[in-house]
Amino acid sequence: MIGNPAYPTYQVFLAVGVAALVTGLLMPLFIRLMRHEGVGQQIRADGPQRHLVKQGTPTMGGVVILLGVVVTCALIAQWTPGLVLAIGAMLVTGSLGLLDDIESVAHGRSLGLTPSQKMAGLILISVAFCLVSVNVCGIAPAVAFPGGLVLDLGVLSTTLEVGGATVTVPWIYLFFVFLLMAGLSNAVNLTDGLDGLAGGCTMVVMLVMAMVAYRYNELDLAIFAAAIAGSCVGFLWHNCYPASIFMGDTGSLALGAAFAALAVLTKTEVTSLIMGGLFIVEALSVMIQVISFKLTGKRVFLMAPIHHHFEKLGWKENKVVVRFWIVSAAFAALGFALYFQLG
Repeated sequence: MIGNPAYPTYQVFLAVGVAALVTGLLMPLFIRLMRHEGVGQQIRADGPQRHLVKQGTPTMGGVVILLGVVVTCALIAQWTPGLVLAIGAMLVTGSLGLLDDIESVAHGRSLGLTPSQKMAGLILISVAFCLVSVNVCGIAPAVAFPGGLVLDLGVLSTTLEVGGATVTVPWIYLFFVFLLMAGLSNAVNLTDGLDGLAGGCTMVVMLVMAMVAYRYNELDLAIFAAAIAGSCVGFLWHNCYPASIFMGDTGSLALGAAFAALAVLTKTEVTSLIMGGLFIVEALSVMIQVISFKLTGKRVFLMAPIHHHFEKLGWKENKVVVRFWIVSAAFAALGFALYFQLG
């Protein structure tokens, strides 16, 4: 382990630097590998025309992001059950995204796995994560709201005997965790549509989640969140406009799952939705667009997700990205402030 355990804040800041360094140094090698193998991003045909020049840009950069996080945690953190569970959720979801990326590249189209295949994978991951978090990590099946209101979602539970061990299945909380993990994974995935957008927004949110985990007395989860933020920094060096590589679903789905895992393990399920408000807005814009078009035949936005709407209005890509970073930081700050109002 590197860093002095007597100075925990130093370890958290060190995690940011180590992850940024590891990711930043490995990414050029990965970019060259992807170019040599001809692995490039497939651009949606109905997207902004200016994006067509990005066709063939190396993708799956999320592999290096996740590697940077794991290496950093291995060097700095203690492998507590909570950390192992969070990393496991991130890596398994990242593997699902990797399959999606491989499918997309193999068939030369912007769509990879079918929605039902993705959903089936997310259901299995979220159910396993919830059961382990409740039965192994001792996470209470309840959600807290700012102001002190706490809802017990474990009122409808089943207790089973499995191999001599008692397993509690909190059905309502199980469904809630599925919505949280699947929702945030897909929300980050939808946000990943402009150079630097998802990486920058995730970096901001993870810095706040590191502070939340640290205050929750979960140093190793704080290091985990800080490592994700640092890996996003190293990735952004190569992903800023014009991007040399994209994170792909490998990165976006994994980062969303990591965010959800941190929310559950630090009992900030509700305030995390505010901290990641930009991701929620992106997802809601797609839902609103689809529902409006199906019901009325009219579109609310010029194009969804909403970052493309502003592009259609004439905003330059960099302008959209930087302003969305600012909005993401405002949501994260608001969520962190409300975090102190939890019961």
